[in-house]
Amino acid sequence: MPVEDEVRAVSAAFDAALLHNDADAIGQFMTDDWVYVGPSGATPRSDILGWIASGRLAHHTMTVIGDERLARVGDAVVYTARKASTGSWDGTPYTAEEWITELYVHVNGRWRCAFSQKTDAT
Repeated sequence: MPVEDEVRAVSAAFDAALLHNDADAIGQFMTDDWVYVGPSGATPRSDILGWIASGRLAHHTMTVIGDERLARVGDAVVYTARKASTGSWDGTPYTAEEWITELYVHVNGRWRCAFSQKTDAT
């Protein structure tokens, strides 16, 4: 299987774990130093996983809109896609449509996400 297809499958499994809101399972898809960058800046792995574990952040749906783009760069793969999602933050429902870019690296025989960045799609 081509590396790009492997990463596409890992990204889909990562999304599925997010929808189950299981912080331990989600953490298995991230490197230890994973970081999320959004409109308010960088958020570390521990914060995101803590919010999910506490129920403060919950994901309900996540759908890829259109084509995904994967680019292999040395031993890493950059994944970009437009996604629509729903969930809740502090009990308040949200709906989002965003561009997401993720950097996947091969660690101990498996692909893991090292970086995620989201930009609102307008």
